[in-house]
Amino acid sequence: MRRDVSEFVNRLDVEKVSGLLDIPEHRITGALKRKTLQYVYGRRELFRFDKPVSSIEGGTSVFTKPFDIVRGFPKISRTLMLYPALKRHFSSCRKVAVEEKMNGYNVRVALIGDALVALTRGGFVCPYTTEKAIDLAGLDFFKDHPELVLCGEMVGPDSPYVPKTFYDIESLDFFVFDIREKITGKPLPVMKRRALMEEYGIKSVRLFGEFELGEAHTGITRIIKELGGSMHEGVVIKDPQMVMPSVKYTSSESNCADLRYAFEFYNDFGRDFFFGRVCREAFQSVEWGEDEAQIRKRCQQLGESILVPMLNTIKKKKAGERIAENVQIRVKSLDTVKEFEEYLRLVGVDAVFEEPEKIGDEFLVRIKKMHQSTNDRTEAILGGQLWS
Repeated sequence: MRRDVSEFVNRLDVEKVSGLLDIPEHRITGALKRKTLQYVYGRRELFRFDKPVSSIEGGTSVFTKPFDIVRGFPKISRTLMLYPALKRHFSSCRKVAVEEKMNGYNVRVALIGDALVALTRGGFVCPYTTEKAIDLAGLDFFKDHPELVLCGEMVGPDSPYVPKTFYDIESLDFFVFDIREKITGKPLPVMKRRALMEEYGIKSVRLFGEFELGEAHTGITRIIKELGGSMHEGVVIKDPQMVMPSVKYTSSESNCADLRYAFEFYNDFGRDFFFGRVCREAFQSVEWGEDEAQIRKRCQQLGESILVPMLNTIKKKKAGERIAENVQIRVKSLDTVKEFEEYLRLVGVDAVFEEPEKIGDEFLVRIKKMHQSTNDRTEAILGGQLWS
């Protein structure tokens, strides 16, 4: 539904937002006109920054009733050559803290008024994740610290976004990797944050330790090889005081797993995923000083990650199947299922929900997420369409 920008401005206290976020009012009204700042229709009225504006991160959410702001989570840069990148980026730090980068989906949990909400990376309130966050994070922390936001990873097989089974998690779990102030986005130091989570009984991502800067690359390389062996994603390397921005470094196995997923739905994701991950493989191989046999093995894994899922997709389509991604959610309330269906429509995801299956005091719901672009392109090519 299209509405006039003036209506949006009337719903939003532009002067207040301008003062709290320290950006000129004309940048906010301009973002509304360009739809960089978007009004979100739903049970909770909010505006979300679809892209960064001035110093404000994309995914920042501005709630109107009650008024509140949750800053978006900043983009974490990636290191491809570990040793020189650490030496250069963390030159003012004596040590770096190394935590696991888990393979799930990024969530910010905050108290808005008297209710807990879970925000996705894009700044939407996800009803399914909110139900889970209420169970996994609880309200105790937020009663004492309403000004803070828990930034973490939702991980497990009952994920509608990134389902993973190798973490030995039965359904879905929440692991905090950052705590930030709602409005300023200022982070807490690593050890202070971890102590706070332990105090409230909320899980944190795994800490591998603090490393002297000059020796960190050796320890991190060892960690990455161990993580890759168990298909885990990688690490985030942090200034213990969280003054310098963090950086991430991932395993080859994780890169290949991403490619296998992307090329199953090649016309929806493949191109965006491909180039950066190939670059990661090349630089990592050089830094690790791999011999000819190791390089050949890496090339084979990379090639199979790209070609095999595409072959499977083409064969499925040729056999008359519709290309879909199978995920599932586990909920306590069927109302959450209805709200999640509405939410997926809101964010433009075509999905088919199967009938809920009662398991104990919960409902398991299987979902087929349709990837229409890959469906259409594959069918057209099989029918003789040329590639342009």
